[in-house]
Amino acid sequence: MVSPYDELPRTPANFVALSPLRYLERAAYIYPDQAAIIHGQRKITWRETYQRCRQFASQLQNLGIRKNDTVSVLLPNIPAMIEAHFAIPMAGAVLNTLNTRLDAKTIAFMLEHAESKVLLVDPEFADLAKEALALIDQEIYVIDVADAEFDGVSNTIGQVEYEAWLQGGDGSFDWQLPQDEWDAISLSYTSGTTGSPKGVVYHHRGAYINAASNIIACGMRPRATYLWTLPLFHCNGWCFAWTMAANGGTNVCLRKVDPELIFALIAEHKVDYFCGAPIVLSMLINLPQDKKAQFDHPVEVMVAGAAPPAAIIEGMRNTGINVTHVYGLTETYGPSALCASQAGWSDLSIQEQAQLHSRQGVPYPLQDGMKVLDPDSMQEVPHDGQTMGEIMFRGNIVMKGYLKNPEATAEAFAGGWFHTGDLAVCQPDGYAKITDRSKDVIISGGENISSLEVEEVLYQHPAILTAAVVAKPDPRWQEVPCAFIELKAGQHATEDEIIAFCRQHLARFKVPKDVVITEIPKTSTGKLQKFVLREWAKERAECEFS
Repeated sequence: MVSPYDELPRTPANFVALSPLRYLERAAYIYPDQAAIIHGQRKITWRETYQRCRQFASQLQNLGIRKNDTVSVLLPNIPAMIEAHFAIPMAGAVLNTLNTRLDAKTIAFMLEHAESKVLLVDPEFADLAKEALALIDQEIYVIDVADAEFDGVSNTIGQVEYEAWLQGGDGSFDWQLPQDEWDAISLSYTSGTTGSPKGVVYHHRGAYINAASNIIACGMRPRATYLWTLPLFHCNGWCFAWTMAANGGTNVCLRKVDPELIFALIAEHKVDYFCGAPIVLSMLINLPQDKKAQFDHPVEVMVAGAAPPAAIIEGMRNTGINVTHVYGLTETYGPSALCASQAGWSDLSIQEQAQLHSRQGVPYPLQDGMKVLDPDSMQEVPHDGQTMGEIMFRGNIVMKGYLKNPEATAEAFAGGWFHTGDLAVCQPDGYAKITDRSKDVIISGGENISSLEVEEVLYQHPAILTAAVVAKPDPRWQEVPCAFIELKAGQHATEDEIIAFCRQHLARFKVPKDVVITEIPKTSTGKLQKFVLREWAKERAECEFS
């Protein structure tokens, strides 16, 4: 028997596919004369941004770009990069933002794997693009994107320059929403530290929802100003390009992370929000005081990382910037969890607040589920702060899947949850706290050592800027902790002093047996490259064994 509730029709009047493209159309209608994008001395309004994106989309279709074709971009955080987030899906195509700090071989792999038809290139990365294109047998139409804020040599490799090409487009182009919100909107690649990078596919529905979820998570006021410290190539800037259109706010572009310039832009443009990895915050904290432009308005930063040290959260509070810790992966559109603040936390000491805020926390506002599950039984672990499980997500802000990789997709979604690979406990208040990546746990003499626990102690040392702890092979214990350390400018500490410091705060078996003071290799988004450090630790062990 059919229920009368089920007989009600789904029509164009009461159902529309969710897509962040609508956010741009709305912003242009409501805030036509407000600055959408600021880049140096250049300001582009929302009306102009919408027109430029329609020109961009129409020109892509003139090139023969059709639904599900991939258009790649090798760009820093400049206006064309923001425009690409709307214009490329307006043409029905899939946006692929390439990490500008990768090597040519990896870029070539991504272009080939994505079957890219068009590539937009900033002059700073023209040589990199040229080298990558020479490695593949694939016809790609290349567009040079000139930028007045670039102070280097402007190499060109494309068939046309972006601004001139844009002028030939139709500013009233009649773009269409996707018929299915499940359609792909973007393609991002994982770091590929354990093999070839995997192509992570986002859909329009997820992009729309996470863009709105960002506003709720931030408590973002209407028409806010957002500074682009986070690379837009990283998880589509955590969806904030779409968020700022939904908010009707202003994007302030930044070609590269420059802590002195960040403070200056915050003061000049009354920046309300920005995002970044812990390393970016560390750079801001450690900038000499005389180089920090002063501001007296509230500023919020979202920081993401496995577990930003409490010292960094505390340092940002002392700088006058409030920190919200979020957590996620490429596969979850960037942030998919946050450490939601509770009443009474602000009455605690800054150190106590920092410890609470260093947790990964609870599901993002519009994420359906986040739990710490036993990966074997798929049962939730007790909320005792001791029992270890794996953080898993389920909901609309989980990727569509891995491009051309059904085996990896099936493995990632086993049991109806997305498996992050991050090991965690669930504390009595229901907040999750990562103890380690599954591959970062150090097993020494049968005892599990959390590298993050050791790093937390190291960050309390006044001379340490950055710390990373990995497993080092050992003939007696199988593995022992090895700490790689970067010191703050003008600070001094010896390896023995650091080990002695750790002995004051850690059980003996958790104390690093080896300390290396060096520059720590990092990814383009500021994450520490532990896979490189593991190789270094292995080489040190081999030298000791021989």
